[in-house]
Amino acid sequence: QVQLVESGGGLVQAGDSLRLSCAASGRSFSNYPMGWFRQAPGKERDFVAAINWRGSSTVYADSVKGRFTISGDNAKKTVYLQMNSLKAEDTAVYYCAAKRGPFASRREGEYDYWGQGTQVTVSS
Repeated sequence: QVQLVESGGGLVQAGDSLRLSCAASGRSFSNYPMGWFRQAPGKERDFVAAINWRGSSTVYADSVKGRFTISGDNAKKTVYLQMNSLKAEDTAVYYCAAKRGPFASRREGEYDYWGQGTQVTVSS
């Protein structure tokens, strides 16, 4: 069992930066690929970024590529999402997720554990 707690959300202006954190507890953190998803009001939850701990490879949604960076610290059992050049359309609740198996994924249904979410609001 893995528990995930997100933090770092808030209200910022367009062009600003924000770093989200996801603290994990439970079984060996390094065995779980981690992902970030987001859900804007009235919309479905969308993939943002994911990291494969084994190979440290990453994957991003096209909408955030070049602006967002996912990283992690296995010793701290924490994964981060650095968000730069924020836009109003990045406004959403951001969720951290973990999945079993060796590979990161863009697919929400493949993730087994979810955090409660943290609100990010970008004013234009």
